[in-house]
Amino acid sequence: MSLAVFLVVILAAALHAGWNALLKGTGDKLFGGIAIATFASGLAAAGLALLPAPLPDPASWPFVGGSVALQVAYYLLLAGAYRHADLGAAYPLMRGGAPLLTAAAMAAGFGEALPPAGWAGVVLISAGILGLVLDGRRRAGGAAGIAFALANVVVIAGYTVVDGLGVRRSGAPVAYTLWIFLLTALPLLAWAGARAATRARLAAAMARQWRVGLFGAAGTMLSYGAALWAMTLAPVALVAALRESSILFATLIAVVALGERPGRARLLAVGLVAAGVVAIRLAPGG
Repeated sequence: MSLAVFLVVILAAALHAGWNALLKGTGDKLFGGIAIATFASGLAAAGLALLPAPLPDPASWPFVGGSVALQVAYYLLLAGAYRHADLGAAYPLMRGGAPLLTAAAMAAGFGEALPPAGWAGVVLISAGILGLVLDGRRRAGGAAGIAFALANVVVIAGYTVVDGLGVRRSGAPVAYTLWIFLLTALPLLAWAGARAATRARLAAAMARQWRVGLFGAAGTMLSYGAALWAMTLAPVALVAALRESSILFATLIAVVALGERPGRARLLAVGLVAAGVVAIRLAPGG
């Protein structure tokens, strides 16, 4: 991983943290900011994808289809996880387990083995994120919450591997990213608009939080697009793990902008993630 790629992924992590920090301030997090961001990113992707520009190579379209199916499953499982578990427990379970599973899948299934320092970085970042479960002394919310979160670990690792392989075949990382967002938005918006109550809730959220949604759309598209571009030049597992270093920026935002005081568990988690970032940077070729 060159220094330029490393810095781009770190920037993607910062964007991801900024979007989530803004989302924290909305009243209806799951349906408000996320729904509007999905809608706005779909519209933006539609406009940009239809501009005269090279389409992704035909060899990548099966990966686009697989990614869209997994992205939709991710949102549905996310909603299920948050219905049965606290955010502070479900989120670390989902995001912390995925980099390890991604690294194992890429090594075992596609021969993309990591050097020892790379593995150390992935393990440290995952351990740090999983350690956030201890911060705030939250419980996972019972068997249902754990089941939804663990199922999403598999889904997150799945779309990461699919997109890592697909974007390399696309020959057009930007176009590949845009079509992912466009095609993911369509079934989600169709589902949201299928019932009158849901349509009314979406309309109210759009009227109230459209600025948050627009920022979220831009942040999400740029963050994920940067990560996909990086996957064309660096191991998928390292990029996926490094993107989860957004915890570092999220903690900084929480302390500086929101006046939060992180507990010892969170500081330890941040320290592990930071050590993982350093390990990835010092890995051979990093």
